[in-house]
Amino acid sequence: MSEQAAPLVRPFRGLRPAPQYAAEVAAPPYDVVSTAEALELVKGHPLSFLHISKPEIDLPPGTDPFAPEVYAKGAENMAAMIGDGILLRDEEPRYYVYRIGAADHVQTGIVVGGSVAAYDANRIRRHELTQPDKEDDRVRQIEAVGAETGPVFTVHRPNARLAEVAARAVASAPAYEVEVAGTRHALWVVDDEAEVCAIDAAFEAMDVIYIADGHHRSAAASRVAASCAAADPAADGTRPYDYFLIVSFPADQVRIFDYNRVVKDLAGLEVDAFLARVAENFDLDESAAPVKPHAPHCFGMYLGGQWYALSLKEPPGAGASPVARLDVSLLQERLLAPLLGIGDPRTDKRIDFIGGIRGLEGLEARVDGGEAAVAFALYPTSVADLMGVADAGGVMPPKSTWFEPKLADGLVSLALD
Repeated sequence: MSEQAAPLVRPFRGLRPAPQYAAEVAAPPYDVVSTAEALELVKGHPLSFLHISKPEIDLPPGTDPFAPEVYAKGAENMAAMIGDGILLRDEEPRYYVYRIGAADHVQTGIVVGGSVAAYDANRIRRHELTQPDKEDDRVRQIEAVGAETGPVFTVHRPNARLAEVAARAVASAPAYEVEVAGTRHALWVVDDEAEVCAIDAAFEAMDVIYIADGHHRSAAASRVAASCAAADPAADGTRPYDYFLIVSFPADQVRIFDYNRVVKDLAGLEVDAFLARVAENFDLDESAAPVKPHAPHCFGMYLGGQWYALSLKEPPGAGASPVARLDVSLLQERLLAPLLGIGDPRTDKRIDFIGGIRGLEGLEARVDGGEAAVAFALYPTSVADLMGVADAGGVMPPKSTWFEPKLADGLVSLALD
């Protein structure tokens, strides 16, 4: 199947909370809370979707979260919530408009069934590698509960037709509006045939959309679809399992925060020797205030209670690849690898990553508390950078982007049957 021939999106029969239960069901994404945090969040909240997305919380303490009984418990909890009328399945395929807002930011996207065939053909385009163990976890979870429950966050180039559909939807009352971890989430159902057709046409006119957050969920959906098709005599490429849960936002509405780094030690270097080595590739200035980079190729560094402003002496040339131009790549290649011996940040236990939503004080805390020797603040990767890497077939370094606000789990799921 050619890339353009692959269908991009279609409406689906959403599995979602009955309106009176939506506020209790909606939960943070499974991958941003630990088991301990989830246990605290569900106290007094028996309908929380965390009972489906992190079902180890309903098993004895110390249970391996990847044990078979965990996935079975998730399936049991899902079946119970459907049986009790907490979760209901829409009678007809629909699209949904999803608005998410923090104190100073609002973005509005469209919830769709993304075509696995389009993903496999790279029309739903990726920019990160995935880890087999994380893929395996999502495959087991999807197969156990029989649904795509964790939405994949994608971005598309601004589209006037989609903007008009969204504007008409949000002019009416939402199906529900809830708050999750201080963020507002609202969902509207798009069931008017003309509006559904407008969404169909708008997406089909797009060459590509881009995965922003959810590479493991996307890869797992592809594996599940292949497995289901192999076992289905009626497989024809249009079954529910041939699609996966996506919320797509216009690229000019989304926010990417910096994704910062801390390193446990200086690889045997004394502070003065380390600073001298840093100065070989960077202009280095002490700062009396915390350093939040103001432009690409500028960095903040916190070491020994002192902030430094770093700027790259030799920026990458015009012929550099989209990946090589990223600040996360430049820091890795010109400082972390040669000076601190961080060869593979995916596997090296000496490096850790802190989302910019935690602020520079999060970096200071790690260094001042002795957990790290040095911290680096980066300028955020742009959406244009993300698209450029994906279009070039490149792979971003790990932890290059931190999207905020996060989508909620539980507001709508895509059942596989």
